Amino acid sequence: MMKPFDGIIIGPAQPNAAVIWLHGLGADGHDFEPIVSELHFAAKPHTRFVFPHAPMRPVTLNGGHVMRAWYDIYGLERQTHQDEAGIRKSASQLEQFIEQQLAQGIAAQRIVLAGFSQGGAVVLHTGLRYPKTLAGIMALSTYLPLDGKLAAELNIANQHTPVFMAHGRADPVIALSFAEHSREVLQQQGCKIEWHTYAMPHGVSPQEIEDISHWLGIILALSK
Repeated sequence: MMKPFDGIIIGPAQPNAAVIWLHGLGADGHDFEPIVSELHFAAKPHTRFVFPHAPMRPVTLNGGHVMRAWYDIYGLERQTHQDEAGIRKSASQLEQFIEQQLAQGIAAQRIVLAGFSQGGAVVLHTGLRYPKTLAGIMALSTYLPLDGKLAAELNIANQHTPVFMAHGRADPVIALSFAEHSREVLQQQGCKIEWHTYAMPHGVSPQEIEDISHWLGIILALSK
């Protein structure tokens, strides 16, 4: 049984495409809500933007402080132990968000998964394993979690789904080298990556927003 949706939805009454966008650690669905007005692509008037709120949970990295988080984080180094159970639970939750859009008449190939930082990690993990072909996967300032298990779990339905990856060259939270390693793992599995870096820390830049608009315009035009 699907849980009631907890988050923000922006868009037309009868959309034919959807972007499900997951926020980063400690934020909520409102974090990327303002970006909608800054995006410009042909399919936007027909696109629904879905910004879920992560559940509240203690986060080890932040001294056990309770905040919105998609999973627990023990550290931000590539070798650090990862919360596999939490990642998979949030992946299941994201699949429910996808199924909610499918139930409302939006085809899987018209759905984009997007996420920033921790949200981007969940998006990469989930999208590449999802059994129905999606329009695209957008991973901003993030990394691929559980990368050693991707080869065994990658679903052919999304092996060649367009993936937009962007990262700040001065990111002090998630090292650029971590993101580059994730990109290499994805490419080794035959994934189609559009890679961008920007002169910024852990955030989003105006040029990045332009590049996102361009990419969304292309993939949603191709997936009609």
